[in-house]
Amino acid sequence: MNGETLWLAMALVLIIEGLLPFLSPAGWRRMFAQILRFNDGQLRFFGMCSILGGAVLIWLLQ
Repeated sequence: MNGETLWLAMALVLIIEGLLPFLSPAGWRRMFAQILRFNDGQLRFFGMCSILGGAVLIWLLQ
């Protein structure tokens, strides 16, 4: 993995993260308001699932 690949991956993350607020700002606000009501354990669980999902995807693509 070189520096260019890392920057391309970061750019892709920004594009994907920006899709929902661009396409449905009201839906994004509702989702964000629900996320703010999660306790720390729930947030950590979703963070861990995201990390593991990304790691598995990287592993499968290698």
